[in-house]
Amino acid sequence: MNPVSELPAAPKGAHLKWVMISLALLATVLNYVHRLSFTYLSADGELRALIPNDAFGYIAAAFSLAYLISNAFSGFAIDKLGTRLGYSLCMAFWTTAGMVHAFAITPLQFGICRFFLGIGEAGNWPAGLKLTSEWFPPHQRSTASGIFNSGSALGAIVAPPLVAVMGTRYGWQSTFIILGIAGYLWIALFWFTYYTPPQAVQEAKGKTIPPLKLLKTRFVSMFLLAKIFLEPSWYFITFWLGRYLADVYHWDLKKIGPYAALPFVIADVGNIAGGYFTQFIIKRGVPIPRARKIAVGLSGSIMGLALLCGPLIISTPITALIVFGIAGFGYTSYTANVLALPADVVPKSAAASAWGLACIGNGVGTTIFQSLSGITLTAVAATRGFAAAYNYLFIGFGALALIGVLVMLFGMGPFTRDEELHRYVMQEELVPAG
Repeated sequence: MNPVSELPAAPKGAHLKWVMISLALLATVLNYVHRLSFTYLSADGELRALIPNDAFGYIAAAFSLAYLISNAFSGFAIDKLGTRLGYSLCMAFWTTAGMVHAFAITPLQFGICRFFLGIGEAGNWPAGLKLTSEWFPPHQRSTASGIFNSGSALGAIVAPPLVAVMGTRYGWQSTFIILGIAGYLWIALFWFTYYTPPQAVQEAKGKTIPPLKLLKTRFVSMFLLAKIFLEPSWYFITFWLGRYLADVYHWDLKKIGPYAALPFVIADVGNIAGGYFTQFIIKRGVPIPRARKIAVGLSGSIMGLALLCGPLIISTPITALIVFGIAGFGYTSYTANVLALPADVVPKSAAASAWGLACIGNGVGTTIFQSLSGITLTAVAATRGFAAAYNYLFIGFGALALIGVLVMLFGMGPFTRDEELHRYVMQEELVPAG
């Protein structure tokens, strides 16, 4: 049976789905600009003097720990509150946390700010996933997910030159405040634009599934395990790129700004290419679950192998940027596909919850490996130099990514509808009130 033939009719107002996904795209751009502003502002200048490498590693770990905590509840909150209110609250929380960075002056204070930024930012992906599940049919979800997730790479492209200009012209405190204002403007736009399509309202408001029941499923538990190994590689690329250029090649913020965008230009292609690749092979008759596995396996392998080969390939700053970019391409292509998985497997009323629980793996893996990154760099660079120290990170994060790919391919089982969870929701809905 061809899964595409089972798609429901297009919902009323379906043409608005491109407006809705554009709002999620813009939110994700702002998410990454807020996230990376500190990364680049602290790579050089006044903030660099305040934040040494080991402290930077711990601050990055604080952000990741917050991600871990937030993912345990943000998906359920969004499923319960609905996309409009849930997404708006997430943006308000992380925007406020980002603006408060302007008033921090010590590593501990920055760590606290980053922690609360992570609490809010983690909700962007379950909210965006819920939006795509409400507005897009299964065969288009990987493409739609790629579009909204391309905001991560677009934000990473915009952040270096934007932050470099704003930081040098207005200072780092004013930069954080201006970016916060942009976030509040998005909230106003989204609040008065977004709605859940009528055909999706009933399903989206269905009974939520208890966290423990979701965690007991093979899909969610193995998804969480895979993310422990896969996600830290992306955070290595995004968090450490600026410092890598400063440490190894002695670039200052003005030079880092325009060049640091290159890897994310390459990475952004992966969002669209990865999502469209899956849609393309589905249209050629490959079943949706198998198409997702093919795409995930290829994408994750590209990311892992690029990083593993980094120490053998890199000889100049440009080749380093290209390696970062290819690894980023693999990651964004992988993400475009895995964002579509929860809506394929669990009921829509639990899609954000399942994603949030799986993303606890992001926090676990990234908290551990960001801390180890700072410790490793400080220790190895003291005796062997920064180039050798970063080579340890390239190899380590590449190996982790390949382990994660193996877990996804052989541990998660088939990416098919979980009938038990769907029956559970239906039975709950049939129980009369009182």
